[in-house]
Amino acid sequence: MRAQFVLSEIGVGLRRNLTMTFAVIVSVALSLGLFGASLLMSDQVDTMKGYWYDKVNVSIFFCNKNDDSGGNCAKGAATAQQKAEIKADLNRLPLVESVQYESSDQAYKHYKQQFGDTPVAGLVTPDQLPESFRVKLKDPTKFAVIKSAFSERPGVQEVQDQRGTVEPLFNLLDGMRIAALCVMGLMLVVALLLIVNTVRVSAFSRRRETGIMRLVGASSFYIQMPFIMEAAIAGLIGAVFACVLIVGGKYALINNWLAQKIKVVDFIGWDSVASVLPLVLLIGLVMPAIAAFFALRKYLKV
Repeated sequence: MRAQFVLSEIGVGLRRNLTMTFAVIVSVALSLGLFGASLLMSDQVDTMKGYWYDKVNVSIFFCNKNDDSGGNCAKGAATAQQKAEIKADLNRLPLVESVQYESSDQAYKHYKQQFGDTPVAGLVTPDQLPESFRVKLKDPTKFAVIKSAFSERPGVQEVQDQRGTVEPLFNLLDGMRIAALCVMGLMLVVALLLIVNTVRVSAFSRRRETGIMRLVGASSFYIQMPFIMEAAIAGLIGAVFACVLIVGGKYALINNWLAQKIKVVDFIGWDSVASVLPLVLLIGLVMPAIAAFFALRKYLKV
């Protein structure tokens, strides 16, 4: 009988404040949708970093005979002994996975492949391109170790980390993720305020019924339960809509658009989405219930 009464009170409360309940559902859906999207974006950035950092190398460029930049190259082109010493030192470092030599002719071939038949391709000759070691690191973030150890060595023109070509993209994605989190936080505050106001209006409109329940000996928990459940149900419905938005975004935006347009990016899979959805549902259920509980302590005075 008590359970039936609580359920009937929940239905009455949801119908009586239908407009505000709808606003709560929409706010929770948008805020939790942004929350889930920001988590997935963070996973995507980590996935892309792991994918690209595994492919980029550290390049140690040697001085050639046409180099007159001074410094390490003041004595002309790097000698065979200098190259051999650098390679031996690289192989002794625990963080180095492999070292690959690239000649001037090989560098010119890659240059031609990159620029094709454009006018820029004819501006460079093979002897103008430096020889280099392509160094693959076990941990690409340890580039500074290689740079500090070899950038001042005789015969070394430059130590270059190829991560610099993809780092701006990752910084942009990180910025977008932070922006999404900020918008999500704002929407979450709006949702919490709407939940508090909805509970307040609902408690005020039923103050006569709650007064009678208190007079006949009903406990505070029994009186508060319908209001808390109303907020929890509205939040759960919003969380379900948020899950629909997340799944729809993954299917339409990533699978059917980005993955078709950008073949070189390793996008997140459905396992990442599946790990986010339970968290979204849990927050959608618990957050409004807690907000309603604390709101009732202030506004449900009988």
